[in-house]
Amino acid sequence: MSNHVMPTYNRLAVTFSHGEGVWLWDDKGKRYLDALSGIAVCGLGHAHPAVHQAICEQSAKLLHTSNLYRIEVQEQLADRLCALTGMENVFFCNSGAEANEAAIKMARKYGHERGINNPAIIATEGSFHGRTLATLSATGNSKIQQGFEPLVEGFVRVPYNDIPAIHSVLKQHDNIVAILLEPVQGEGGINIPASDYLNQIRDLCDQHQLLMMLDEIQSGMGRTGKLLACQYNGIRPDVVTLAKALGNGVPIGACLAAGKAAHLFTAGNHGSTFGGNPLACSAALAVLDVLSNDQLIETAASKGQAIATGLAALLQHNSHVVNIRHKGLMIGVELDMPCTKLIAMALAQGLLINVTQEKVIRLLPPLIINDVEIQQLISTLAQIICQFTEQSHPVSSHAA
Repeated sequence: MSNHVMPTYNRLAVTFSHGEGVWLWDDKGKRYLDALSGIAVCGLGHAHPAVHQAICEQSAKLLHTSNLYRIEVQEQLADRLCALTGMENVFFCNSGAEANEAAIKMARKYGHERGINNPAIIATEGSFHGRTLATLSATGNSKIQQGFEPLVEGFVRVPYNDIPAIHSVLKQHDNIVAILLEPVQGEGGINIPASDYLNQIRDLCDQHQLLMMLDEIQSGMGRTGKLLACQYNGIRPDVVTLAKALGNGVPIGACLAAGKAAHLFTAGNHGSTFGGNPLACSAALAVLDVLSNDQLIETAASKGQAIATGLAALLQHNSHVVNIRHKGLMIGVELDMPCTKLIAMALAQGLLINVTQEKVIRLLPPLIINDVEIQQLISTLAQIICQFTEQSHPVSSHAA
């Protein structure tokens, strides 16, 4: 292990050499079922032939020219994204944090154009929007903010899924210009709001001339059963951010705008050296082609339901399982105790999972997962959970 990589992650003692579909192989030849997708990135799994072909073909032609010039494949991707989402234009960047930075700058500019000199954005508790200084400040997690003060000003925090709290803030502050939130909180523990939560926020934004800004970096690109999770609500946000699964592993982010947000940025307001380069856009176009042709979005909801139902059946007698939450293939199994040790236990059994908020097992399997692989995921995870809870509290736990 190299001592020259900054220790910004507590990395597991495994190195993967190659992958195919939902499977990864380590450098010793052991196979793992990837139920995390590189944290919701590899929605089409590993080594998908269409993405591979697009990358190879584009890399043989052109990698970079900069945004000083027109980029045909970038324009094609923008057209496709807007057609699929109902948004009007796109700024391309390289990550989710950068996409959210663009959204925050849009909100600031929107406020200044309305004569508000100290514009503020409502953000929610338990949220995650990135680790740059501005997105870190927007994030509703004091643990990851610690040590990086002073934070960027201009954010007002409210509890997630709490409309009365937003009403209260709007009564107390006359400088609010936008509301920024995730349709489903991923890092926050797979928190799913009331079915009309986004509709009520859309109404509030319309009433108070606010920008509705949705972070769909984890929930977007078909993971919940719609291309965007907000499409379940039949609404169009003013700003929506994408990244992660957009390039299936090739770094790309996108900040989409519509309505009163669509023409906020003009030449010189924002930029990115690598954003929207031919390679990343070619990969993203291939992803959209597969999602459109293979009905993976349509089946994500039923696959998520199958995983949640299967786990519930095997864990119904385990008193330490608080609940199982899911929106498509965003699945959280909450226990009544810290369970980060489950990550290593699952790894030993050839299963890749994640634990967030210390007590929530987070599953983000590839959209291509099939029925046999779903059953293997269910049985392996249920067995591990029961083993863990029995070891932790042998009297009150029951085997599946």
